Formats: sequence, C-alpha cells, structure tokens
Amino acid sequence: MSIGPTGPDLTARLAEVEAQIMGRAPEHDLVPTLDRVAAVMELLGDPQRSFRVIHLTGTNGKTSTTRMIEALCREHGLRTGRFTSPHLHSMRERIAVDGEPVSADVLVQTWDEVAPIIDLVDARSAADGGPRMTFFEVLVVLAYAVFADAPVDVAVVEVGMGGRWDATNVADGDVAVVTPIDIDHTHFLGSTVEEIATEKAGIVKPGAVLVTAAQDPAVAEILTERVEQVSASRYAADEDFGVVSREVALGGQLLGFRGLAGDYDEVFLPLHGEHQAANAALALVAVEAFLGGGERRLDPDVVRAGFAAVTSPGRLEVVRRSPTILVDAAHNPHGAAALRDALADAFSFARLVGIVAIFADKDAGAMLELLEPALDHVVVTRNSSPRSMNVTRLGEIAAGIFGPDRVSVVPALPDALEEAVTLAEADGLGGGVVATGSVVTAADVRLLLGVKET
Repeated sequence: MSIGPTGPDLTARLAEVEAQIMGRAPEHDLVPTLDRVAAVMELLGDPQRSFRVIHLTGTNGKTSTTRMIEALCREHGLRTGRFTSPHLHSMRERIAVDGEPVSADVLVQTWDEVAPIIDLVDARSAADGGPRMTFFEVLVVLAYAVFADAPVDVAVVEVGMGGRWDATNVADGDVAVVTPIDIDHTHFLGSTVEEIATEKAGIVKPGAVLVTAAQDPAVAEILTERVEQVSASRYAADEDFGVVSREVALGGQLLGFRGLAGDYDEVFLPLHGEHQAANAALALVAVEAFLGGGERRLDPDVVRAGFAAVTSPGRLEVVRRSPTILVDAAHNPHGAAALRDALADAFSFARLVGIVAIFADKDAGAMLELLEPALDHVVVTRNSSPRSMNVTRLGEIAAGIFGPDRVSVVPALPDALEEAVTLAEADGLGGGVVATGSVVTAADVRLLLGVKET
C-alpha cells in the first residue's frame, strides 16, 4: 500500500477532497435512481457485497438507533462500519469504523481510488443528458469502499432519505429496521404516510428480517405487504417485543426489555426520553435477529455493556452546565413532540428557554405549537445553513403561538445564545436552555460552546 500525505499535507489534501465532494449537488436534491451508484459499485467490484448489512429507515430516531445497533454489534466482538447522516461538524463523522470516524488518511486514500470511477460514471451520465453524482451518492460510495477495505464484519447503514431510491439501497440488508414513519420530505417522498411508507419499505429485501417500530395502521399494512411480497420475516414492537419497564435515572434511564428470545433487565441507557427507550428496543431486536435469527438470547451482560457505551450527539444532549444547555436535532413535528415529552420526562427546570432555528421548508408552525407547552420563552434565530428560515418570518409564527411577550427575535445565533442564557437565569437558579429546530442548529450551538466530539 502506498503511503499517502501526512501532517499539514494531509490536512490540505483532506480539505481539497471535502471541497470536491461538497461541490456536488446537496443531499436534499434527491435523484430517484440507483443507476449511477450501482454503476460505480459494479466497476469497483461491488464492495457492498463483501460485508453483511443492517439497514435502517424511518422518519425519526434513525441515527440514535443506528448508533445503538452498532454499539451492540461491536460489544459482541464484530468489526463494525456505521453510516449515518447528516453530520454535525465533519463529513468524516458519517463514515465510522469500530465506532470512530474514518481517519483523514483513509478517507483521502479511498477517495483517490474511487474518484476516477466516479468521474467515468459522471461522464457517462452527462453524455446521456443526466446530472453528476450527488454529494450523498458519492459519500455512499466512499463508505462502502472504506468498509470493504477495513474490512468490517457488519455495516449498520442509515438511509439518507426514503429507502427504495436511496443511494444506500444498492446494499442488501440482512435485517431492515424501520423507526416510526411520519410526514416529512413530502416534496420527494409523497404527501401521505402511505406514500412515504411505500418508499421506505423498499429497503426490505428478499429473505430479510424486518424489525419495525409501532406504526400507524396504514403504515403497518404497507410494511406487511412488502414482507409478504419478498418472503421476508417481520417482528413488530408491541407485538413481538417491547419495553417492559422504564425508570428515569441520573444521566439516562434504566430499562427492561422483552426481546425475541428472552427478557433483559437492568439495562442502563445514557440517553433521555421514552422515544430513546423505544429506539433501544428496536436496536436490541435487530441485533438478536442479526446474530441468532431471533432464536438465541444474547448475553445480558454484553447487552448492558453495549447500551451503556452508546452516545448520540445532538440528541437531547447536555453541552453545558450552570445553566444547563441542551441541544436537540428535532427538525419536524414528530421530533418536536418527542423532544417535548422527553424534556418533561427527564428534566425539571424552573424556567426553560428555547433557541429555535428551523429550515424554511419545514413546518415551523406545527413544531412550535408542539414545543410551546415545554418552553417559558423562545428565542428565534438563524443557523449557519442557507436553508434557515428568515428570522422575521419565524418570529411572526412564534408570536402567533407563544404571544409576543414570550418571543425574542435575535438574528445572530451567538447573540441568541447569550439572550437565552440571560433569560434562563433571570429568576435565579434552576433555569435551562434548549437549542433545537435542526441538526445544523444543534451543531452550531455545540461549536459555539466548544463541543466537537461525536
């Protein structure tokens, strides 16, 4: 193997590679075809066939559940790959091996290997009047190449959007996991839960095992039809498995599960909220299905160790104390509802102030209505994305829900953070701040407070 650049040269080369990838069409510009990714994979020798896959889709909870599954697999002695999106601070976070973001040198070397093939497929597409591969498609190619070269035993892969046409779907999952499905990304996936579920059901492959969260009856029916079409197996929360006990604990929660092959008790999960407990049940059963077909009980001590090691940055994460500042990546109504409930479940603030910056294409009104009972005051602002909603417009929406006296409009996020802290501390001790509305909002506040670990 040739030795690549090191030190400052590696830093400069990594920046070049990241700029080349970021210069492509963004991931929210979904192109509904697998043709380009499949063509690159074939020319590379189909690296996605060299490891087993656990594939995840859904509307909310995908990243947390992916990280839980990966941690459990790693605790069971498997070498793991993990692919998630979006990232908080660096695109390297999206591609992890053995729980750590791909190293700069591996990313650069892998890019140098796959870039000529990507260029070839781009040229073919252009000749047919088509677009270049998107940012997300290229990252999928990189991830699967990194995982094959590592090599990993299992890749735990979160879709970018949807399922059927998602670039990750060039791989076939042994286990397909579907977190709760709700309305989101309607301009790509459809305007009803039935249309969205049909797209997401596309990750269930012939002979695979489907592990699904409790779903709307219409969604459950579509998933069941897909299982029957491809002769897969199906395990559903509240039918075949579930959370049987839950206690709020310092720094997280203590859980008991009914799995496919037995019960598991006294499991500490260092994440907050009933929704994370449900995600944990999905993760446990996905690993049961993957390792033993659901017929072999996992070692409870290994399960406990795996869950205890789970982190999910940006998901109701405490990033500062005194006052407590939390960040949460809720970016749609379903996520806002989960955040509201988790705040009530796990925290007790004398006064809670929200910092909210939401993308312009999201349902800000619905999100704010759901958050209103949890927040004493809201500071609306902008995050660093060009997609962030106009702050004046967001302030008008917020004022109509909270009332003008409970809303502050502060265009610059650093100033908004300062304003929120001042408001939270106005009545003395016991106040808190939560920054939410987007993954970018959570990332921006983490960065402002010097938190970069993922």
